[in-house]
Amino acid sequence: MGRRAREERQEKREDYAAKISKNKRKTNLMATGLLALIAVIVGYSIFLFMTQVDTSGALGAPDGSGRLGDEHEHASLLVRIFGDKLDFSSPAYQIKSSWIHFEDSDGTTIHRHSSGVTLGYLFNGMGFTVNDECFAFPDGREFCTNEDYSLKYYINHQSVGNIYDHVLEDDDRILISFGPETPEEIEEQLIELDSQIIKG
Repeated sequence: MGRRAREERQEKREDYAAKISKNKRKTNLMATGLLALIAVIVGYSIFLFMTQVDTSGALGAPDGSGRLGDEHEHASLLVRIFGDKLDFSSPAYQIKSSWIHFEDSDGTTIHRHSSGVTLGYLFNGMGFTVNDECFAFPDGREFCTNEDYSLKYYINHQSVGNIYDHVLEDDDRILISFGPETPEEIEEQLIELDSQIIKG
């Protein structure tokens, strides 16, 4: 009888050990599968973030833009309102979008990192409104063409009616000027714009 009891206890121990081992294997397989799934999700998310391939705008791409990083162009910008220079080196205007921005505390060089991204997208991202009549600050101050003062846009010394839809090219020089400037004063601003270093 003692022998029989020992055998039964031995069988129970072996069954219990087998059950524990089976449960451990099951738990390990589930954990491995879960970690693999998480790794796939994280990898895919990184891939999407790095490539930003999207034509529907679902990833925040500007309308009509190409893939992030498919181009890297630089241009120089000068904005003068009643002669005062607008400083885009402030942190409030730095890298508001990966697609087009100012960076490295430089307030004159625009960096465009994708084809098809417009100056309008740059200004919208910083909170400005730019159209053929008005240049408006994020705080609501508006500078609109009227009988006394005019809003003027120049791209590479050429007067243009609006810059909103302009896709800058490498080494473009863009002037936005508002006030009662004479042609001679505009020429001085264009010379100042030409002297700005475009940082690549």
